[in-house]
Amino acid sequence: MERRDVRGHYEELAAEYDEHWIYGPDHVPWMSGRIAAALRLDPTDRIADIGSGTGLFAKEVAKHLRPRHPVLCVDPSEAMLRQLGTPPPADLTPIVASAEDIAEGSTRLPYEQLDAMWLKESVHHVADPARTLRGLADRLAPGGRLLVVMLPASIQYPLFEAALARFEELQPDPALIEGHLRAAGLEAGLSYVEHELRIDRDKYFGMVRARYMSLLSTFSESEIEKGIDEMRVAHSEPVLAFPDRFAFVLGRRCGESA
Repeated sequence: MERRDVRGHYEELAAEYDEHWIYGPDHVPWMSGRIAAALRLDPTDRIADIGSGTGLFAKEVAKHLRPRHPVLCVDPSEAMLRQLGTPPPADLTPIVASAEDIAEGSTRLPYEQLDAMWLKESVHHVADPARTLRGLADRLAPGGRLLVVMLPASIQYPLFEAALARFEELQPDPALIEGHLRAAGLEAGLSYVEHELRIDRDKYFGMVRARYMSLLSTFSESEIEKGIDEMRVAHSEPVLAFPDRFAFVLGRRCGESA
């Protein structure tokens, strides 16, 4: 996507991030379960959530997996990671770093190699996805898995037209990410998961106003308000129902896991 002050966007949003991002009580458990199943997580795995934000999904995964090694919550925003708690839970370890920092080895991790890692809706913030994914792949142990969870090239969210058009202009193609994983030496595949979201209309408008998607940070206050007016006309129903579809790009390093 376009280069903008992504870190600043999340620093400002950190304290209210969970409130604006959780669509409903079922969303985080559903997505976390999908991530754990796709990666075939085991309690003995050394795991990292790259671009973890406040750790929404890492917390849920750890709660059910009961990992023997703390899940690494990696994010460049210290403010987002502070939402893990002070101190953070024993099964989570916050690490202030970007995906590039991990890929390039400029930030040292507690584990020499990783058995599983995921990037949930963060790959579009990476300036050079091919190079960064190759570096992350190099951190995998034999049999290690890397999962990129991302929105598809187009979405059916009830956003205003300018936001939907900008999303399609900027969103990377999941097939391209699959190609990057193959080029990094991983066995790779692409699949999709989907479920229906149902959100109170006024709550969703508030999420848009709070710029819950980083895409929305590219619009001015007046553009956001104009967009919400457009959405209000297009959607008179009190509850918005729409499909939430994600691409799951999974790569696996050849060899038996340690």
